[in-house]
Amino acid sequence: MEDKVVRKLFLGFIQIHILHHAKEHPIYGSWMLEELREHGYDISAGTLYPILHSMEKEALLTKEEKNVDGKIRKYYTTTDKGEKVLIEARKKAFELFKEIKD
Repeated sequence: MEDKVVRKLFLGFIQIHILHHAKEHPIYGSWMLEELREHGYDISAGTLYPILHSMEKEALLTKEEKNVDGKIRKYYTTTDKGEKVLIEARKKAFELFKEIKD
């Protein structure tokens, strides 16, 4: 039970993290996996890619395919809607942090 609750919370944090980086520069899956691992999120590609696809479907991210060394790599960037969601998420996260930090 606890694991499911924590997992749900972390999935929201992961989405915010994705939006943050996709706003700074185009991201791709394996890079994002490494970035998340650096911050303590141990998720698999089987978890990350459905998140990216759902965020694209929700128009939070846009995807561009590029040929890199003969392979197609999918780069994701934040849409205008994604940027608005990120701004709102930052405000909510900041308010929450102020309340729970002690």
